[in-house]
Amino acid sequence: MPSSRPRPPGRRERPGWRRRLQSLLSVHSLATQVFLLQAVVIILLVVAAAVALVLQARYDSYEDAHNRSLAAAEAFAYGPGTAAALKSPDPTAILQPAADKAARGAGVDFISALSTDGVRYTDPEPQLIGDRVEGDISRAAAGEAFTETFEGEPHEAVRAVVPVLDGSRRVVGLVTAGIQVANVGELLDRQMPILLGSAAGALVLATGGAALVSRRLRRQTHGLGPAEMTRMYEHHDAVLHAVREGVLIVGGDGRLLLANDEARRLLNLPPDADRRPVSELRLGPGISRLLVSGKEVSDEVFLSGDRLLAVNTRPTAPYGGVTGLVASLRDTTELRALSGRAEVARERLTLLYEAGVRIGTTLDVRRTARELAEVAVPRFADFVTVELLDPVLRGDEPTGLGAMRRTALSGIRDDHPLQPVGDAIRINITPMSTALASGRALLEPDLAASRTWGSEDPEGRRQALAYGIRSLITVPLRARGVVLGLVNYWRSDDAPRFDEDDTSFAEELAARAAVAIDNARRYTREHAMAVTLQRSLLPRDLPEQDALGVAWRYLPAQAGVGGDWFDVIPLPGFRVAVVVGDVVGHGMHAAATMGRLRTAVLNFSSLDLPPADLLARLDDLVLRIDADQPPGDSERAQVTGATCLYAVYDPVGGRCTIAHAGHLPPAVVDPEGRVVYPELPVSPPLGVGGHPFEETELDLAEGSRLVLFTDGLVEDRQRDIDEGLAMLRDALARPGLTPEETCVAVMSALLPDQPGDDIALLVGRTRLLDRSRTAQWDVPLDVSAVSRIRAEAGRKLADWGLEDSSFVTELVLSELLTNAIRYGTEPVRVRLLYGRTLVVEVSDGSSTSPHLQRAAATDEGGRGLFLVAQFSQRWGTRYVSPGKIIWAELVLGAEPPAEPVMVFDEEPAW
Repeated sequence: MPSSRPRPPGRRERPGWRRRLQSLLSVHSLATQVFLLQAVVIILLVVAAAVALVLQARYDSYEDAHNRSLAAAEAFAYGPGTAAALKSPDPTAILQPAADKAARGAGVDFISALSTDGVRYTDPEPQLIGDRVEGDISRAAAGEAFTETFEGEPHEAVRAVVPVLDGSRRVVGLVTAGIQVANVGELLDRQMPILLGSAAGALVLATGGAALVSRRLRRQTHGLGPAEMTRMYEHHDAVLHAVREGVLIVGGDGRLLLANDEARRLLNLPPDADRRPVSELRLGPGISRLLVSGKEVSDEVFLSGDRLLAVNTRPTAPYGGVTGLVASLRDTTELRALSGRAEVARERLTLLYEAGVRIGTTLDVRRTARELAEVAVPRFADFVTVELLDPVLRGDEPTGLGAMRRTALSGIRDDHPLQPVGDAIRINITPMSTALASGRALLEPDLAASRTWGSEDPEGRRQALAYGIRSLITVPLRARGVVLGLVNYWRSDDAPRFDEDDTSFAEELAARAAVAIDNARRYTREHAMAVTLQRSLLPRDLPEQDALGVAWRYLPAQAGVGGDWFDVIPLPGFRVAVVVGDVVGHGMHAAATMGRLRTAVLNFSSLDLPPADLLARLDDLVLRIDADQPPGDSERAQVTGATCLYAVYDPVGGRCTIAHAGHLPPAVVDPEGRVVYPELPVSPPLGVGGHPFEETELDLAEGSRLVLFTDGLVEDRQRDIDEGLAMLRDALARPGLTPEETCVAVMSALLPDQPGDDIALLVGRTRLLDRSRTAQWDVPLDVSAVSRIRAEAGRKLADWGLEDSSFVTELVLSELLTNAIRYGTEPVRVRLLYGRTLVVEVSDGSSTSPHLQRAAATDEGGRGLFLVAQFSQRWGTRYVSPGKIIWAELVLGAEPPAEPVMVFDEEPAW
């Protein structure tokens, strides 16, 4: 604002640097006061920020020490051989070198192995070996890992205590790892000079900035003090806002510099109109062009909102500024009646156009009803409620007038007395019942004078009238001759009452919304049927098995159900198969095709085929499915384009065999968190035919994670597949996550807001069968060796504590081994696997498979497999290279037969 002090004509004298310094340092100057206030605030903020950074750095140092200690302790406790070493006669000799090496590698001060009662087996200070550690370690002895800040001897430290579990999940010892408190603070000490230097630099820069701002303020205020500026502002403000004519000042850049109260009222300016471009204030195209053009006019009339304004403009050039414009406004209300009807018609057309754009943006019934309620408020009604029949909400075709439920409600206020969304609505209430019966809109212009409205609910009528609701239009929602529900438009005291013109507009608006709601209803029905079919074909619960710890996620696409699927299939010998597939397309046909392929994979898996052979049979099945499709059948797309990945994991050796048909490779995460996508041979999707499928073998360490997924997880409209794979790698690169935690991390990082394709995710963490729970013997091709192998197997069962299962196991082993020796070829091997069940495997070099048959009473043989089938939970044959394996799975603790069974090695009952 220019100063009111008089200035002599001619060239102004620029003050010297001494006068400028004196003016800047004068406490009477507004600029100096602002500078001092800014300096105090800056100092306080910098000090507070420095203290916060110091505290945060200290917290981060301790948090990092806790995490590193826990990771080091868990890695040593879960390491191979730790549990066995703790059970050995001299744990110190075995574990002391490993503990020192692990501590150096993990960057911690100590790693100690303890007994369950806290006695040290290892320690960086040898004189402490044999002493009991201080502190409460009972939680770890009970099987719970924890971290703490320890205060005591020999050193104060941040330490973690982790239990060591053997194969039967019993605590056999403890591992503690930690960092001394003195070393934790070293990082903070190194960071302290940087923090203090940064704070000092920030203080200097901020103070310099405040000085520059104060200098600029001094120039703008011309050295005036607060009292002078206040007095001058009050004089100008009193004159400006007292006149009953609108006044605007617009700068040369087209921005609004000043508007008095009358101008704000006439133009309905927003509170933040100052300094905004005139073109953004929605003053109307005529007024906006005039104010920006800088032309001089007198009493030119413009339409602004619901007012006709007479505008006068004069250009002006204020002292020290650029050319601008001063405009005065007067309200000419006598012309309002002439333009009123035209404006209302234009507004209605605009609202109908917006309704066509905003209603039906999604194929969701509730969302469409909500869009109808929102588009009419507040330009047509103060409150809008939408009630739909229950079958419509479910996606069904309504067959009559039944139960109705409030689906959407929108209003200018939230404290209304209307029933909330979700409430059941009575359809026998007048005038709603009258509108439903006639199929036409019903107008109640004055609810207070109505004799029918609210007669069934006097209390609700009283509350609505007391709130101020005064007028109502009820319109049935009809599409294809079927009533879907009702829409009610309400107006309160602050708006004019509805009339007949409003009724026709309300019917037009409801008719457009009814078509969108019916389309959404029909889509809801189709989508629900497809989802129901799809979920009935997907696995509900994954089977229990010993090879993999498994977690999964499945999310159907919002636009339409696809054909993604996954499965976990237990195989003989504690092996497990994991499979994931994707059928191209969406809808019922894709879901049904997915079910056929999943069933085929389950059936082929029961044959215990290698992954490549299984995919070859699945490819042949798809070819036959496509060949059976009638030509020209556009309703059913061909299955060609379906992809599949099939992997078999063997926990005995940690070997994973993978084959795929055009599917993305899995992600393999080792226990340290390194993520790789293995290179798989290129293969076409299922149904192409003529291309062989190849297998890839991977050796997985215990605790590795095998992550199978479909392309919907890593690819969508916002990102390509390479970016998605990189994001998946980052989400998986965290060691120590469980399969469930992995699923949570992956879905949080990659799940799009509105999935355009199905997403299937299957995470398996590998386990290895303890070598002490396996036994294997090479058997010569001599029947006399059967008794020796049976005796050795009995001793091994005794070592495992399975004496109750000895009889059944020896019987099954004798029958299978005798058959292999008599009818098979070398080499003959026997293997016992002890896990959730007991598996007996007998392999030989012959590919001839035995068959179960019923022997006659006079037959001397033919009963061997019958006995095996009777005493086994499952049995079967699996072909390997070379030869075959005949296996039998026995339930632990199986009872011997009620009647004795006579078995002779030299004459096996086979």
